[in-house]
Amino acid sequence: MSAVDVPTADHATVSRIIRSRRSIRHYRPDPVPAALLEELVDLALEAPSSFNLQARSIVTVTGEEGRRALAEATGGQPQPREAPVMLVFVAESAAWHGDRGDVWETAVRRGAWSEEFATASPEDARAFHEDLRARGLEREYAVKDAMIAASFLMLAAQAAGLATGPMNGWNEDLVKQAIGVGGRDDLHIALLMPLGRPAEARLHPGRRDRALTCFSETYGR
Repeated sequence: MSAVDVPTADHATVSRIIRSRRSIRHYRPDPVPAALLEELVDLALEAPSSFNLQARSIVTVTGEEGRRALAEATGGQPQPREAPVMLVFVAESAAWHGDRGDVWETAVRRGAWSEEFATASPEDARAFHEDLRARGLEREYAVKDAMIAASFLMLAAQAAGLATGPMNGWNEDLVKQAIGVGGRDDLHIALLMPLGRPAEARLHPGRRDRALTCFSETYGR
């Protein structure tokens, strides 16, 4: 292996974080420091999104009432009751309708986009999302962006010594009510995620043989 091929310390750290992360179901009640929680959310918001519309939001729920409502929305699962923080990732499928001028202006100001590209972006985004809507994919694409942000947060939390566990099995209407957006058809719950210190240790359950899930050029080969 040549010198340029040697993994850096940063690569080794990221690899260790990814391989050591486990989904935790039970949590200690220790509070997550506010500054750390803010930093983790900021890192999640660094995730890429379609057209950089950033059509996803994160609701942090730390109060007892809110976590109790989320526990009910999840059919009584323990995570919302035990974890000091619940994160709700919200996908905003109609965000492209709204004013995203701050997105274009910021990209130009930072030198990331040219004026020409930024000027064309609103119309390009509109045409793209209108096509998604016609094909019934508007919600799906918004949820994808929210899930990418959730993945960023899981890894950032692991690096900070905290545990997470993406949750399944919740009633979307009840979750929306719990975070104050009941009846909003333009908003969708992409994921619920507890955050805190683990109250259990979990071993790696293993992964299927690469030959069963990794292919070259075409699926199944």
